[in-house]
Amino acid sequence: MGLFSRVVPHWRLDLMIILAMVLDLMDMLELDGLDRGLIHALHVDGRAPFTKIAVVLASSTQTVVRRYARLRAEAGLRVVGLPDRASPGQEQWIVRLSAAASTARDIGLALARRPDTSWVRLTSGGTEIVAIIQTAPGSAGAHALLLRDVPRTGSITAVSAHYLLHTYLGGATAWHGRVNALTREQQDRLRPQAVTPDTPTAPATPPSPAAAVRPADDQLLAVLARDGRSSYADLAAATGWSAATVTRRIEALRSSGALFFDVDLDDALLGISAKAMLWMSVAPADLDGVATALAGHPELAFVAATTGPTNLLALALCPGLEALHQYLTRRLAALGAVTRIETAPVLQTLKGVA
Repeated sequence: MGLFSRVVPHWRLDLMIILAMVLDLMDMLELDGLDRGLIHALHVDGRAPFTKIAVVLASSTQTVVRRYARLRAEAGLRVVGLPDRASPGQEQWIVRLSAAASTARDIGLALARRPDTSWVRLTSGGTEIVAIIQTAPGSAGAHALLLRDVPRTGSITAVSAHYLLHTYLGGATAWHGRVNALTREQQDRLRPQAVTPDTPTAPATPPSPAAAVRPADDQLLAVLARDGRSSYADLAAATGWSAATVTRRIEALRSSGALFFDVDLDDALLGISAKAMLWMSVAPADLDGVATALAGHPELAFVAATTGPTNLLALALCPGLEALHQYLTRRLAALGAVTRIETAPVLQTLKGVA
């Protein structure tokens, strides 16, 4: 490999390695109905006991536990607990960084290691990094990335940052392609009773001050961001609270919509081979209507209004390039209010969950 790496340009070697990883993963693991049902179940309630999931899936607890362990080991499956970006005390930025192809991936990996990033993607032929940065308004380190860390990185050639104003699809609402395995009755049986299903865009009522995310929750959220299925005993040890206090706090945050649980998984296992970020411009008067329509498109996993020269961002997941082409030229083109679109292919997801 040492001689080969000297002969093949860095960016081509990266592409070959990534392609080999994807092909190996698809060769090793093929999802069946039980796997898909388990993934859907975790989207409905990321902390549902395996005993409950097994009953709903008409399987044994041991089999469900084995499937979960297999998906974690071979498909990178993980459940994470995240604060809802629409809840008080949360602020999010969409950051686009341009860099040389030889350094962009390393910069992206450095961003992925930061606790304040929720996802990081390498796009546009491997020369652009797109990330979501989560901050607390007015905090001392809220803008450290843009004001201090990025300027010190000499290989970055361009930076743009945009507020994420409103999420129409994503976050607490999963991509349609992951949540089509269970019936409505099965979903209702899994759904935690304290959490009422609501629209894809926001909780029914704003969280009360007592149920909003606060600084005292930082350690709890840090553990849940690593493993949303951490036991109450582990969460109690990490926070210094009692298990009963941890249980009540999680329930309060979930029922108010301030905390949700998401599932991270390589979508290649679901037949997705073409991914693209879509940066769109829409007249303000048409923005809400267009975004609401896009949130219903099965090809999209994320739709959000942002600030900046483009004011609508979406992530398209398609089974191939031809399917992506048809989506852009037929379904998306039918929305005449979209006046401009920039399509940036996603080369690699360095940190998942949106």
